[in-house]
Amino acid sequence: MQADDVKTLIESGISGAQVQVQGDGDHFEATVISSAFEGKSMVQQHQLVYGSLGDALQGAVHAIALRTFTPEQWKKQLPVG
Repeated sequence: MQADDVKTLIESGISGAQVQVQGDGDHFEATVISSAFEGKSMVQQHQLVYGSLGDALQGAVHAIALRTFTPEQWKKQLPVG
């Protein structure tokens, strides 16, 4: 599985999400920005992402490190100026 495949799975499972994925083979890092995360704990946000990956977590994806943000939280991450 490639990073683009993981990105596509997450985007398909979380409508309107902005997704960046790095890695290859079976280890990946993903940053996911979505309004679907509003009012949810980090654990709940990660569960949404895991749910979008479905069966890929049972085989093709061995490990994924997640960073999840609401659009508002993401704006605070960006450098000012």
